[in-house]
Amino acid sequence: MTAPGVDEPALVEAHVSVPDAESAQRIASDLVARQLSACVQVLGPMASVYTWKGEVHQAQEWLLLVKTTAESFARVTEVVVQQHRYDIPEVVAVPITHALAEYATWVRNNSDGIDDAELMGD
Repeated sequence: MTAPGVDEPALVEAHVSVPDAESAQRIASDLVARQLSACVQVLGPMASVYTWKGEVHQAQEWLLLVKTTAESFARVTEVVVQQHRYDIPEVVAVPITHALAEYATWVRNNSDGIDDAELMGD
């Protein structure tokens, strides 16, 4: 395992809760297709208990675990906000301090928002 080098973007795992499986699949697929995330895991359903406008609510939600970089987090957030139906969606980043070196390289290479085919001139 390794910690990021000086010139390497830091890895983060963004957590995004969504109201249904369809939203989860749509957002996950879009983030991966745009190469803003190397992988998105979809967990759910789960129960969320939260306050909104002074009242306690409970809802069934799905959780996206978005593997990306700190550099791409702002763009991930933009995509989520554009596609999410909540007024204030959960989009938080948890730093990944250590990872298998090969996995970290794979995440970085697939979370830079650059189509690899474009880099190769395809």
